[in-house]
Amino acid sequence: MAQGKQTPRQKMINLMYLVFIAMMALNIDAEIIRSYYDSTKALNETRTLTEKKNEKIFERTLEAKAQQVPDTYATPWEQYKVLKAKVDALVKASDDIKTTLKKQSEFHDKDPKTGKDIDVSENFAALNNNEATMSYFFKDGDENSPTKGAMDLKAKMDDVRNYINVTFGKNAQLQDLVDRANKSIIAEYPQGKSPNGKTWFQNKFYHQPLIAAISNLEIIQNDARNVQSDALALLLQEKVDASIKFTSYEPIVSGPIDIQAGKQAEVKVMLGTYSNSNKIAITGVSKVENGKGTIAISGNGIGEHTLSGNITLTDASGKPQTFPWTHTYNVIAGPREVKMEKGLLLSADKMNVMYRGLENPVSGSILGADNSKLSLSAPGAVVKGAGAGKWIVTPTTGNSVKLTLSGTDPYGKTVSQVFEYRIKNVPPPQGQMRGQNVLSMPASSVPNQSVQAAIPDFDFPVSFTVNQFMVKVPGRAALLIKGSSLDEAAGLVKNLRTGDVVYIFDIKATATGLGSQQIKNISPIVININ
Repeated sequence: MAQGKQTPRQKMINLMYLVFIAMMALNIDAEIIRSYYDSTKALNETRTLTEKKNEKIFERTLEAKAQQVPDTYATPWEQYKVLKAKVDALVKASDDIKTTLKKQSEFHDKDPKTGKDIDVSENFAALNNNEATMSYFFKDGDENSPTKGAMDLKAKMDDVRNYINVTFGKNAQLQDLVDRANKSIIAEYPQGKSPNGKTWFQNKFYHQPLIAAISNLEIIQNDARNVQSDALALLLQEKVDASIKFTSYEPIVSGPIDIQAGKQAEVKVMLGTYSNSNKIAITGVSKVENGKGTIAISGNGIGEHTLSGNITLTDASGKPQTFPWTHTYNVIAGPREVKMEKGLLLSADKMNVMYRGLENPVSGSILGADNSKLSLSAPGAVVKGAGAGKWIVTPTTGNSVKLTLSGTDPYGKTVSQVFEYRIKNVPPPQGQMRGQNVLSMPASSVPNQSVQAAIPDFDFPVSFTVNQFMVKVPGRAALLIKGSSLDEAAGLVKNLRTGDVVYIFDIKATATGLGSQQIKNISPIVININ
């Protein structure tokens, strides 16, 4: 318990709490602690994926746009860099607190001699220990007296939230970002909003064992990274020239894959660069504002959930075009629900769907059981073992595949469960130049470019070699070019003027990494001459 001068009443409370903990310890078995710890690790892995997505995709895109179109994107890029620094500071501070609490509780992730992970069973005492949490967050165990360390954490959370409010609060297009920050990046409840009359620190850390404190700190880090990701997505929005006529469209669905039980989240649905035009209609959502559909989802019902609807666009000729959209998310157990969690687990390593004709890595487990004795079967698909609790599944036909996971639970009972996954075709490739499919440049730069093809945001190792393509400029017949270079188009583009548009279409390419699958039509490239 916390050290320091204590009143007789406080000493009695501490003694009663020790008795309460001892009674609870009799009812807590290995599987509860293991499940609790596994859920915390899952939160950490989700945050890591978000960090990689931010750094490798969106940050680089925003930085490139700031260099290419500084009038539009230089200020958002500078604003984002400041926000990132503040979020990094909050995430690091939370990591430092976790490290301190683990050290004081004598919790060890890895064996110092072998470097191997230490089984959770060897850390039960540390995970149940609340002394380090109480000492770090409360002076002398007084729930009404947060320590300097606690207030430093609050200050960093306030710094992130206040920066977002001051910088983006007056921008109507960024209101969703401001609202999310004000709801999730808080260390103090709004007046009258406490669920039980206690402070935020009391609810999150007072008399909380190490595992609960680590989980709550991980949630803080996840919320901060998600707000950072929202900021990137919103700052990347750009206006499209109304004179450009696109021949294909793709719905964009943005939302969490996993949410904690009892937490609130939102899924946003839009068509490309969204528009508030009355020619775009979105179904399957709760409300539509400024061309964006929004759905409020909750953490009710642990497991997989699917949302779907349609986006209908009325083109220039008055003909409606409909584009179906779907979004699948998982509700995972929170700190309270994880105590009741049991049964089998199965997850796709790369995504929540499987791609036809590709080798999809899959992992399965039974909490507390020997995963090397598990078996997996999937009628209509090829299944190959890839290690303890791991397989490679290659779907062939149909729109879904049912995977049956079988094994023996920790009590020796044979268990089996069926998991159904959707089968999707490999997404069509996109024609690109400098990593973009719509870009601007002087006419003199066009012959120096080369045409590429890629599948954006695709997690499988696929590459393309462009063999030929067509080039079209205003007032001239389309030119067929072999290979991937545009140097043969020098004569075709030399007389182009600002405002003219060059179209690269009918792109032909060969793929590596798609097996025997045929390449679908590669979308065109649009070059605006400036």
